[in-house]
Amino acid sequence: MGRLYKEFMIETFDEEGKVTHVSFKKDPNFNFGYDIVDRIARDNPDKLAMVWCNEAGEERFITFREMKEESDRTAAYFRSVGIRKGDAVMLILRRHYEFWYCIVALHKLGAIAIPATNQLMTKDIVYRVNAASIKAIVCTADGQISSLVDEAQKETETLKIKIMVRGKRDGWLSYEEGVRQAPPFIPPEGDERPKADEIMLMYFSSGTTGMPKMVAHNYYYPLAHIPTAVYWHNVDPDGLHFTVSETGWAKSVWGKLYGQWIAEAAIFTFDFERFNADEMLKKMSKYKVTTFCAPPTVYRFLIKEDLSKYDLSSLKYCTTAGEALNPEVFKRFKEQTGIELKEGFGQTETTLVLATTTWMEPRPGSMGKPSPAYSVDIVDENGNSVSPGEVGEIVLRIDKEKPTGLMLVYYRSPEMTERAMRDGLYHTGDTAWRDEDGYYWYVGRTDDIIKSSGYRIGPFEVESVIMEHPAVLECAVTGVPDPLRGQVVKATIVLARGYQPSDALAKEIQEYVKEHTAPYKYPRVIEFVEELPKTISGKIRRVEIRQRDQAQ
Repeated sequence: MGRLYKEFMIETFDEEGKVTHVSFKKDPNFNFGYDIVDRIARDNPDKLAMVWCNEAGEERFITFREMKEESDRTAAYFRSVGIRKGDAVMLILRRHYEFWYCIVALHKLGAIAIPATNQLMTKDIVYRVNAASIKAIVCTADGQISSLVDEAQKETETLKIKIMVRGKRDGWLSYEEGVRQAPPFIPPEGDERPKADEIMLMYFSSGTTGMPKMVAHNYYYPLAHIPTAVYWHNVDPDGLHFTVSETGWAKSVWGKLYGQWIAEAAIFTFDFERFNADEMLKKMSKYKVTTFCAPPTVYRFLIKEDLSKYDLSSLKYCTTAGEALNPEVFKRFKEQTGIELKEGFGQTETTLVLATTTWMEPRPGSMGKPSPAYSVDIVDENGNSVSPGEVGEIVLRIDKEKPTGLMLVYYRSPEMTERAMRDGLYHTGDTAWRDEDGYYWYVGRTDDIIKSSGYRIGPFEVESVIMEHPAVLECAVTGVPDPLRGQVVKATIVLARGYQPSDALAKEIQEYVKEHTAPYKYPRVIEFVEELPKTISGKIRRVEIRQRDQAQ
């Protein structure tokens, strides 16, 4: 058990047994629904696929047999209401276990799955439906999102089918009733069966500037997540993996679906409304989570709890991604658990690009080294590789072949696709520097770099130091115009509980930064705020802070 992934991957090792290169075996008919879910259901039907629970104390233990049967019933139902190969279907299902039934069903039918968050507002839904010609929406009954879909439908032409999960509403079909009455599922054949090079999945990537881009992936994409699960998450086929992510974000399929199931590991899903560190730790203790992945924000809250109160003896391995990890969080988590956080980096457009893999020693604050699935480099503005210690843009080399896991295109946007993939490179738009040992260190988005008195200053390096100060809960570092220096460093800070804004505190934070990093990086301007502007996915919108400052 746990060797299925080996059938889809070719690994090259060095003399120490470390993986140096990975390629994937590409069957033109590969389909995650049939070749992974259904196969495990056939070979090991009682193998646990998911442990699901919610805040009300409900729980479900779902085997691969049940996952196959429920995804088949769902596929049959979707087909009966008119969903066909190539149709775009949006899934707004929070962390309900029905999300997994639905996305696997769409893969089996060949429809394009578009996961989305329930935090969308009417204008967001209108934009997405019209941009992707979405035909159907499968939506939770929880909250107001279904009423917002109804409002959005008035401004769209393609949205014809609305299916509600866990509730009823006028104008909506009932998922539960439909699945119960669905005919037996007959897998599509011939031209109706999806081909592996066709579009399987799309995400609207919420960038820090402009309207969200439509990132399209094909049916090979799940294979590229094998390194995510095996080399980085270090999942155990007999264990339980927990990635903290709502199903509307790409991180969810990174950590709660593709790689984990190809590696035959069960996934843990906690269906909660609002994040509560104490409640999450209790669930991890109760269900014996073995591997865990969360963004640094979650770890910042976890380390403020007394972790000795929880039985985390089953927890063996922890990873983090989504934003850069402050070394202070690494240090405190290790002090309380003995576990070293392993950082990774990737995008909605890719799979895991950089990682501190199982065979590497972590360096707190470093994203690790290139994944063996990609050819990664750091280049200057002319596309030339930079020397160790120099800041440049993280790119993937695609001149010889386009790697498995890299998006097909930005859907319906050839200009944007061309801008991202040019001169034999895929441009991530993220900057970093590389040390003498090949570890990558995050600096910021290309448009976040601060140029002050001839210095190039990355916001993350300053934020990391500021975050060490006990008064600081969150902060964003940006550049503000200055007649002498071009720009100066500004820190916009949300204070921790028990602290009040004052000139004295601002001065104290400035002195702290001067003492703990190069003095030229210290924030000459400090603004205390109640909250930071963020994208719908929770990333800090530094661009909004910059625009506001320029307007003033």
